[in-house]
Amino acid sequence: MSNTLSLASMSNSDLAQVLFSSGLQASDHPSPEQVRTAIYACLCACDGDRSICAALVAQEAGDHPESYAARMRWALSTVSAAYAAAA
Repeated sequence: MSNTLSLASMSNSDLAQVLFSSGLQASDHPSPEQVRTAIYACLCACDGDRSICAALVAQEAGDHPESYAARMRWALSTVSAAYAAAA
């Protein structure tokens, strides 16, 4: 899977779902490069199948609804910053 090719067609929302399902945490205060690396690694672990990440997000929302919204807000803002920095 090519990093540029696979991520180029993904929206910030798609990328945030992948980040959400990664092990990266807001408390890690990740750099933009760490965010991009975590997203790429997560996609590789799922063989590029974004639906696996989406399923993990849905499961987390069901299991921990109290923290879902805050984590998704973090993922969305972090992805926006990480990919703006790469542009």
